[in-house]
Amino acid sequence: MSTDNLLFAKTHEWVKVEESDGAKIATVGISAHAIEALNDLVYLELPEVGKEVTAGESFGEIESVKAVSDIYAPVTGEVIEANASLPDNLDSLHEDAYDNGWIAKIKISDDSALADLMDKAGYDKMCAEEG
Repeated sequence: MSTDNLLFAKTHEWVKVEESDGAKIATVGISAHAIEALNDLVYLELPEVGKEVTAGESFGEIESVKAVSDIYAPVTGEVIEANASLPDNLDSLHEDAYDNGWIAKIKISDDSALADLMDKAGYDKMCAEEG
């Protein structure tokens, strides 16, 4: 998947927004940059389907041999699907972070948080500045 149409959070989640039956659906994942930094992944906690999430709050967890990191909801809404194949196949995050490596799909109830997200160029600049 091209990253040109994705938005990125400062906390390294990516978002692809699509319209479906009049609703905005956000497919959410973890950036390749963050996955590379975590390196050896050992555990992923997905959000529960039906859970109401708020932009900026933790809604999952990813663990590597180095550290445990929260996964933050980049938008506000209801989790309508979680990628159930991921916990048993964490390598797919390394192989394809922006396609098969999605974490959850959220039906957006308040799209104001989208204004706080960056395009790919802005995200790349932020990552370069972090070092």
